[in-house]
Order: sequence, then C-alpha cells, then structure tokens
Amino acid sequence: MAQSAAPNNPFIKQLVHNDRQVRDKAVLSLRTFLSRSTPFTHLDFLKLHKALFYTMWSCDKPSPQRRLALDLSALVSLLSTRANFLGFMRAFWETIAREYTAIDSLRMDKFLFLIRSFVNAGFAFVAKDSWKDGKTRKDYLDLIREIPLNPREPKVPNGLKYHVVDVYVDELEKVGGEEGTMEAENTPWEEMMAPMVELGEKGVLKSVRKKVAEALDDERVKVWLGIEDDDEELSEIEGEEVDDEEEDEEFGGFDD
Repeated sequence: MAQSAAPNNPFIKQLVHNDRQVRDKAVLSLRTFLSRSTPFTHLDFLKLHKALFYTMWSCDKPSPQRRLALDLSALVSLLSTRANFLGFMRAFWETIAREYTAIDSLRMDKFLFLIRSFVNAGFAFVAKDSWKDGKTRKDYLDLIREIPLNPREPKVPNGLKYHVVDVYVDELEKVGGEEGTMEAENTPWEEMMAPMVELGEKGVLKSVRKKVAEALDDERVKVWLGIEDDDEELSEIEGEEVDDEEEDEEFGGFDD
C-alpha cells in the first residue's frame, strides 16, 4: 500500500473555512500540492474531495461558482502520474455519487456544472500527447463504466447518469476536435463512446436506455461511429421493457 502523501492534509480545514478568501487561497495551494509525483492513498483523495464538495457547496453567486468549478476541475491537469490521476478521479466520482441525492434544488445547477467540468477534464487528461497512452485511457473508461455510467448499479443515482449522458458528447467533442480537424483524426472515437453505447445496451431502466439513445442520435456521434441514418442500431438500443423504475438510493460505496 502506498504511504499517505497527506496524513494530516493541511488543506482540508481551509477548504471548508467560512471565509471565502481562505477557501480560495487553499484551492490555489492545492495546485502545487497535487502536482507532486508522491503517491496519494484512496483515503487521502476521498477526504480531499469531501472538502472540495463542501467548498463548492458554500460558494455563492453564479460567477464565483463557475470560476470555482473550473478551478477545481483544472486540478486534474496537474496530476503528474497515472495512478494519481485515476485515484483523484475515482474519489471525485465516488463522492459525487454518494452526495448527489442530498444536493438541494438551489445548489444543483452549480454541481451540474462542476460535473460537466470534470467530465471535460478527465477526457483532456487521457487525450494528452495525441491519445498515445492507451493504458490510462482504458483504465479511465473502465472507471466511467464502473461509476457514473454503470448500467446495473442502483446506488449510482439516475440523475447523475442522466447528466453525464447529457454532457458526454459535447465535452468529448471539445477535447477530441471538430470533424475535419487534425485533432479529430487522432481521436479514438469508438473507444471513447463505448461506455455510453454499453449503458444504452445494458441499462436496467428503460428511461436510462432512452436517454442514451437520444444522445447517440446526435449527428456528431453518427460520424464518429460511422452510423448511417437508416441503421437500426440506435432504435434497438432501448431493448426490452424493464418494470423496475426504482428510486435513486443514497450511494453507499462500491465493493472492493
């Protein structure tokens, strides 16, 4: 087991401080802290993301909220090792899945933007150096399959799944590039879209499968996946009826 890089993380109390200036200074300091190659434990990252969650929770007014969400997601680009990137993103998705159903309507918009920003940041990290690091890409897509786009895990709130499906294509295009660009030619579109396609095929709830089908009916996706308009693939993605529209449950963690 890796030795903890932050047994007494000095940022935790500062990140949840009542004074906004103290919180902002702590986020700035995190940039240097997270750029180290020292390994962090899963517990380190869980504690950090819990603090970051409440930093966002305490942030008022749309403009500061948007800036904070972008600042927090920008931390992803500073992670210097594959292990720290995967650990940081796992802790983010676990924290969001656990806390999602407790977010009230007045705070939901800022957390939805935070999630969108992290979707983009995750894609941007695996796209570095023209997508050459296939191992990191595969491991991160497996994490996406395991948590936010898990087709079978009822403890991942459906609202979280819906939102990730909503933003997935837009954020992937921002990183992968528009059709006809050099960036787009290098992007492994089919591999990157696979978690979405699998959710549409294997999702327990019809509402989730329908949401994915709508996202995959996007003209950009058809180009990326080489789907013709008269193909039946998208129309079949909803599958058979499943009468188990269960309610979102509070996230209780994943089995080791």
